[in-house]
Amino acid sequence: MTSPERKRATTRTGCHDQQTAHPPVVQPHKQALLKRLNRIEGQVRGIAQMVGDNRYCVDILTQVAAIQSALDAAALQLLEDHTRGCVADAVRANRGDQAIAELMAVVRRFAR
Repeated sequence: MTSPERKRATTRTGCHDQQTAHPPVVQPHKQALLKRLNRIEGQVRGIAQMVGDNRYCVDILTQVAAIQSALDAAALQLLEDHTRGCVADAVRANRGDQAIAELMAVVRRFAR
């Protein structure tokens, strides 16, 4: 970490301070999440191969839908972990309004 990055990380006032960089977060389901993301990565490579092999469009689209579903499941796990971790901590530290606003902005991205 460079000196300015270190300073930003050490001068933070809380988990949801938008003016500074977020510190590393311990993911409670890290291994399962990495396993899921590696599987998704393999599926994406498989779709690229299908396109390269001129496979039937519906078969490719079926795989795209499977990847979207897998990404949604990964996102929901991250969202739950964030809510139970960062947001809950912020509420306990009287920074709940800011944390909830940030959470709702993230939820809105998925509700489109």
